Amino acid sequence: MSEGFGLVVRFTLLDEGAAAEFDKLCAHTLEGIKADEPGTLTYVTHTPEGEPLVRVFYELYADRAAFDTHEAQPHTRRFLTEREQYLAGIEVTFLDAIAGKVAGRQ
Repeated sequence: MSEGFGLVVRFTLLDEGAAAEFDKLCAHTLEGIKADEPGTLTYVTHTPEGEPLVRVFYELYADRAAFDTHEAQPHTRRFLTEREQYLAGIEVTFLDAIAGKVAGRQ
């Protein structure tokens, strides 16, 4: 299964105030992703149970070029610049698909 390019990002936030501001930044960024990124197949933010200062992003792109396009967008550039003030830590895991089910495909 060579289709797609994905990653999981785990953000640890400084405090509740930082979490609220980070969530606002994410909401703004997501508006741009929805409007301008057809190659971004899935972009979901999560809060793990029992970890109110953690956000986990799951991102799936049509291919590496779609990810590169995402990274170059003004809304993404703003997110990458502004997020730092809210973070205590970040962990990025890039994913290579080996098998799976994709909605709408056989």
